[in-house]
Amino acid sequence: MKLVFAGTPEVAVPALDALIASGRHEVAAVVTRPDAPAGRGRRLVASPVAERAEEAGIEVLKPAKPRDPEFLERLRGIAPDCCPVVAYGALLPRVALDIPAHGWVNLHFSLLPAWRGAAPVQHAVMAGDEITGASTFLIEEGLDSGPVYGTVTETVRPTDTSGDLLTRLAFAGAGLLAATMDGIADGTLKAVPQPAEGVTLAPKITVEDARVDWATPALRVDRVVRGCTPAPGAWTTFRGERLKLVQVALAPELTDLTPGQLAVGKNSVHVGTGSHAVELVWVQAQGKKPMRAADWARGVRIADGETLGA
Repeated sequence: MKLVFAGTPEVAVPALDALIASGRHEVAAVVTRPDAPAGRGRRLVASPVAERAEEAGIEVLKPAKPRDPEFLERLRGIAPDCCPVVAYGALLPRVALDIPAHGWVNLHFSLLPAWRGAAPVQHAVMAGDEITGASTFLIEEGLDSGPVYGTVTETVRPTDTSGDLLTRLAFAGAGLLAATMDGIADGTLKAVPQPAEGVTLAPKITVEDARVDWATPALRVDRVVRGCTPAPGAWTTFRGERLKLVQVALAPELTDLTPGQLAVGKNSVHVGTGSHAVELVWVQAQGKKPMRAADWARGVRIADGETLGA
């Protein structure tokens, strides 16, 4: 088939690579979000997908909105058979959805209908899911509600951050998306409607969602920290300033600390929760680089009775 691939961040690059390497299909163009300011200088930078497409000599389209008439005219001119999508980042209007003969097929990083929305991997980690995966489905105008072509499963490991899990799903999902394109081209793959039960939503994680509530159980604290790593980053406050929590570890042997209470050892820092304590392993103070929590504690000279999140 002739394909137009839509995607923007680094997590979409493995799928683009898989389609380029498949040899069965022609990636005629790539659709991605416009260049965005990045770094201290805030200079405009192309998306990872745009950079990869340019390296491969593929035409890159960067509409401000996918309903822009110039973009729609160019898409009709290319006349793609199908448009595979991975984390494109913009809502596709019906006029665009109707252009390719086989529609737009999205690679979504959950086992649909679970975790429909912008942050499925983060929500899976924060909810304590033991198994998640990726799905390919035909895009409709509803939120991730279209019929499913195929899935792959992935175990959520006890120490996984959302970044760890998303990296593995990006590569597993790349193979799934390529296989889905093959099945659509062959006519051997039919999309199956999602079940009505089991729907859960995964809206974007806000900065406030990433704030740790020390009154919740230690298991919840650990899941929030892992689910919000690397973005938006779990955090708390110390002496009125924000403290980012990069890594914590469960410490079930310590049960005598109240929620938020700090206990500093020679080479360790523990904090109380609604159940048992957690150990702070890596933290990042405002304006500082990430550091071992023990080094941070030595630097700020924590007094007896001091707390986090007060």
